[in-house]
Amino acid sequence: MDELIVKDCNGNILKDGDSVSVIKSLKVKGGGTTIKQGTTVKKIRLTDDPAEVDCKIDGMSIVLRTEFLRKK
Repeated sequence: MDELIVKDCNGNILKDGDSVSVIKSLKVKGGGTTIKQGTTVKKIRLTDDPAEVDCKIDGMSIVLRTEFLRKK
């Protein structure tokens, strides 16, 4: 059984519970807010898609693309 490998923008392997930072300001669809560059996101959760991770920012559950994340 193959294990899902998820990588950040620099090619570092991400795992459940890792902390990452956002490398670009992102507008949240439907939320009307913006996630600022440099925001630290703790305790990410991997999804079935290797290009996306699930996380909570300011109490909102959000799915972020790994191309905009850097492992801390």
